[in-house]
Amino acid sequence: MHSPSHDAGDVRINPSILAADFVNMQAELARIAGADFVHVDVMDNHFVPNLTFGPQMVERIQATSPVPLDVHLMITDPDRWAPGYAELGAASVTFHLEAATEPVALARRLRDIGSRAGVAVKPATPVDGVFDLLDEVDQILVMTVEPGFGGQSFMPETMPKLRRLAEEAQRRGSSVWLQVDGGISESTIGQAAEAGADTFVAGSAVFGSDDPDAAIRALREAALRHRHGAAR
Repeated sequence: MHSPSHDAGDVRINPSILAADFVNMQAELARIAGADFVHVDVMDNHFVPNLTFGPQMVERIQATSPVPLDVHLMITDPDRWAPGYAELGAASVTFHLEAATEPVALARRLRDIGSRAGVAVKPATPVDGVFDLLDEVDQILVMTVEPGFGGQSFMPETMPKLRRLAEEAQRRGSSVWLQVDGGISESTIGQAAEAGADTFVAGSAVFGSDDPDAAIRALREAALRHRHGAAR
């Protein structure tokens, strides 16, 4: 498995292909070779009111992407479907706490297959529910918009929740990655970095740029500047 070029103490920038040109996916993926992962939003038109990719498309992205896949499952019944994405070779598979019946068992299954396991929470979901999963997952995703559509505005009211999670992870000596997704740009990434995030999903801020690699570098630098002042 391709491993990211940046160590765990660094920040990770994961462009979301929700903002890419789907017809030219291979060329779009080539434009983000400087990223750590490519963030792939799988939506089922049930858990969220939108439909995107299924396993076949993810398999093709996996085959052509220059960087590992960070798959975010916004789907009902991830207990049934998530392991299949790990089996496709995705480096990381994140399911929603609100949708999983047996989150611990599912996280362990994903890890057994060889993927990093992630759990995500919507803006309104209390973060306390993931405290008990800190030892079972490799990544926790705090949604900074309502999941379902790209291009939404960053919700600063999710930052206290992220800060609490970062403090709890630090208290337990956890090396879990803390990811944010939604409205992340050069103007908002600092808030999330200060609150403890180290892994950032950015869509239009990267793919909407004339030079996506330069946009990735600028986001990385902005996050690093602010992380020095963070609690973790």
